[in-house]
Amino acid sequence: MSDNKVQDEVEKQVAADEVTTEVQEEVVGEFVDEAQSELASLKEALDKAEAKATENYELALRTKADLENSKRRMEKDLSNAHKFSIEKFAGELLPVIDSLEMGLQAAQDESATIEKFREGSEMTLKMFLAAIEKSGVEVINPEGEKFNPEKHQAMSMQENNDVEPNTVLIVVQKGYVLNGRVMRPAMVIVSKAAAAPKNGQVDEMV
Repeated sequence: MSDNKVQDEVEKQVAADEVTTEVQEEVVGEFVDEAQSELASLKEALDKAEAKATENYELALRTKADLENSKRRMEKDLSNAHKFSIEKFAGELLPVIDSLEMGLQAAQDESATIEKFREGSEMTLKMFLAAIEKSGVEVINPEGEKFNPEKHQAMSMQENNDVEPNTVLIVVQKGYVLNGRVMRPAMVIVSKAAAAPKNGQVDEMV
């Protein structure tokens, strides 16, 4: 092969190498550009994620603080409710106490009579009953009513043909109900039908 041909081949090879290098450089450049663009996108996404995480963390801290404050307020309210739960009821009883004191003072007067003392006691009792009624307490006074085992406790039974059997004849002790729940049943004597004597004996009261 002549020198000219060798030189041509060398030049062609160099030219081809240059083209290859240019292509490689272009490909590498494109790859670098894509990588930088992707890196920038990832960095932007990371910044947003960090900002969101910081926002959520601060929100969690505020929520925790609000919950702790609410808990403290509830504990304080509950404590006050326990301490002052009977404040309203006690306030209703103050006039009753005043009435009792005035009645005792009046009883010491030489001109005091049993009738005046009785009237004062009746007035005080009415005031007291009105006070407890405002707190949901009701009196059970079932005289003449049908016996109710949920509210009445029978102490004994008496024969009586003037009323229906199981009628409350006498209230020995009144009962009380608090907001529908029996605090104390009324102690009562209940009627029963008179039975014919058997073998000359009369049934005993139950």
